Amino acid sequence: MHIILLLGSGGREHTFAIRLSKSKHCGALYIAPGNAGTATCGQNVDLNPLDFEAVMEFIRLKQVTLVVVGPEEPLVNGIQDYLASRGVLVVGPSQAGAMLEGSKAWAKEFMIRHGIPTATYREFTAATMEEGLNYVASHPLPIVLKADGLAAGKGVVICEERAAAQAELREMLGGKFGQASTKVVVESFLKGIEFSVFAITDGKSYKILPEAKDYKRVGEGDVGLNTGGMGAVSPVPFVGEEMWAKVENRIIAPTVAGLQKEQIDYKGFLFFGLIAVNGEPYVIEYNCRMGDPETEVVLMRLKNDLVELCVACASGRLGRKVIKMDKRAAATVMLVSGGYPGVYEKGKEIKGLEQVKGSIVLHAGTREESGRVVSSGGRVLAVTSFGTNLPAALKKSYKNIRKIDFEGMYYRRDIGKDVIQDL
Repeated sequence: MHIILLLGSGGREHTFAIRLSKSKHCGALYIAPGNAGTATCGQNVDLNPLDFEAVMEFIRLKQVTLVVVGPEEPLVNGIQDYLASRGVLVVGPSQAGAMLEGSKAWAKEFMIRHGIPTATYREFTAATMEEGLNYVASHPLPIVLKADGLAAGKGVVICEERAAAQAELREMLGGKFGQASTKVVVESFLKGIEFSVFAITDGKSYKILPEAKDYKRVGEGDVGLNTGGMGAVSPVPFVGEEMWAKVENRIIAPTVAGLQKEQIDYKGFLFFGLIAVNGEPYVIEYNCRMGDPETEVVLMRLKNDLVELCVACASGRLGRKVIKMDKRAAATVMLVSGGYPGVYEKGKEIKGLEQVKGSIVLHAGTREESGRVVSSGGRVLAVTSFGTNLPAALKKSYKNIRKIDFEGMYYRRDIGKDVIQDL
């Protein structure tokens, strides 16, 4: 039996908490800091995942035998290195491995080194701003600008006009995203349809998890500002056997082989943000952890015992495992605070949760307050449902959403609509 510490507080972590707590190998589950949803799966702990010393002290106190790291920031800051050097079993890559997400420029260089298909690019800093402005001035449109470091999913801007791109480059290098944009990657725009693929690796072998498609823009019809994600569906109808073969042979296998060749310790989840351009897959971005809200459909379709899978990953014995997937479709729709991803209010009481039937409500930004569940973030809840196909799963989620209410609640009504047309 394992005493497990799960780090994080979002919808991804609530999904992990559900799956970990249901394992026959879970003796106790602690979630730091967790939310109102994770509190129903284990014990929430008032710990900051970025305070490594406090985390280690808790591990010793509770005799934790497995740590699962949900968000990217602790990984990019080196929590795996810190804990593993003290004998703790950790699911999550080393700081060097987390650079796949921690630095867009480093990830691009890695892809070039290992022949992994991605958009052409250049990188610029404040010292080379004039060169960057000239580059943007002559680059075909649209053009994509990315903050090099972590920017909470908001550091990517697609510009349709050169003047706007130049202004954005100035703002980014001038500190728009703080340290994250001291370096900016400028890359060619790839026109196609995006999807996400997930793998778990112990650094030697890897296993592919169900794919998903998420919806980043706040507005229906994919308009408006980028968010952390407004919903997701799995499977993705246009990802057939031929595409899967290309993704594995050209992207997943070379990535894991590249990490191994460069002697980078990577024991954890790998997220591949991909785009299909005329039937050919390209990497838009890597993440060094599971995506959110994709986890809310991907992990729900995973039939394996999650503790067994995590232990095999962290201890280098993943090769023996066989991934089992639920053949049903899954869909999740995110309920967000009014004003998100801009300014929004917190502390809004959430009503109707007890009326939900046939869907799973995953808490993303919630907390308990005097016996009530209230909002505590921009993305508040994810309503996930299974169905024999995507239309059935989405119908169930939207039916249950109508039973939930909090002041300012907003959600997209067109999640999955684009891929349903492909069915």
